[in-house]
Amino acid sequence: MARKYDTSTYKKLLLHFMGESDPLYSMLQWLTERMMEVESELKVGAVKGKHTSDRTTHFSGTRVRRFDTRLGTLYLLVPKLRQGGYVPFFVTEKKRSEQALIQVVQEAFINGVSTRKMERLARSLGIEGISAGQVSVMTKELDDQVARFRSRPLEREYPVIWVDALYEKIRFDGRVISMAVMVVAGITSEGRREILACEPMMNESEETYRILFDKLKQRGLETVWLCVSDAHTGLRKAVQKAFLGCGWQRCKVHFMRNILAHVSHKEKSLFAEKLKAIWLQPTKEAAIQAARMLTSEYGDRFPQAIATLEEGLEDALQYLAYSSFDHRKISSTNTLERLNREIRRRSRVVGIFPSMDSYLRLITSYLIEYGEDWSTGKCYIKQSLIEEQRLTLQQAA
Repeated sequence: MARKYDTSTYKKLLLHFMGESDPLYSMLQWLTERMMEVESELKVGAVKGKHTSDRTTHFSGTRVRRFDTRLGTLYLLVPKLRQGGYVPFFVTEKKRSEQALIQVVQEAFINGVSTRKMERLARSLGIEGISAGQVSVMTKELDDQVARFRSRPLEREYPVIWVDALYEKIRFDGRVISMAVMVVAGITSEGRREILACEPMMNESEETYRILFDKLKQRGLETVWLCVSDAHTGLRKAVQKAFLGCGWQRCKVHFMRNILAHVSHKEKSLFAEKLKAIWLQPTKEAAIQAARMLTSEYGDRFPQAIATLEEGLEDALQYLAYSSFDHRKISSTNTLERLNREIRRRSRVVGIFPSMDSYLRLITSYLIEYGEDWSTGKCYIKQSLIEEQRLTLQQAA
């Protein structure tokens, strides 16, 4: 029943397609027409316009059907039948292409493409008429993944956790506010890094940090050996109360910035080099001696800088008690710095988020991907070193 084409006809068709502005699009248009022609004639039982006793129904014109593809949007002239109806087989599989489109939009969203730019992105893919509203509906499908990630069970023990804050502009109760968003990462007992939490805070206080750590404990976390963070008083107190016996390491990078804020610009570079030398020492005694030398040299010229150093030095050297670990990995929150930069790169595209939900949807989706890279990469700290440090802590206790 279906029409047959000889070799010369196909050659003519190919030459015709080669002359089109978009050969692949033209070929796809022709192919869909031929597939509908063959399928509909099989369903009718006869070629259009031919009388036969095998006919089961008759053609009755056509109807326009939009069909989005990766090559562009097609407008199909789908044959209409008097009885039985007809839908092309490749159109019934359209849900798959819709899902693929949703995944493209979600991936673009995660990578920092704002909803205002999604429509242009869709057009560049050859898909017409997708609106910012439709994009928002699609991205909300990420909510289930985000909710599962933020509430998933945690391991009982994380030897080291890092806590750091991001500040974002978020629309809340009809006004734009700067809101703190805490990101918590940890080292598992196997030595791999893991994203533990991404939690918004209306303000930074002991109470809000206590709520953050309580949520971690509700998800299964019981023991932490060392928490690395900046010197927020509320955070430190909350850590001490939430995880008894947990050490606290003041981030040396934040600490050095606090000290250098009291040094003149002219001498900041030289002072910073001598300050960094404190954290290059192999032992706590050597580090304290290096700090005393710096105090002796600059005590009279920069008294406030030296006072800040003396006040916080002990907390900034706690990492030395964990001799089995690479000190560079646990003496600061630098392990979160690259992560935070990537988060800001994505959030900067949006600017002001319309709601906290929209922010968490974007950032947590990215954290899920980042965490997957951590889980499949090399161990951050060897498991044998973790077991060695565990034994040292048990003997000290």
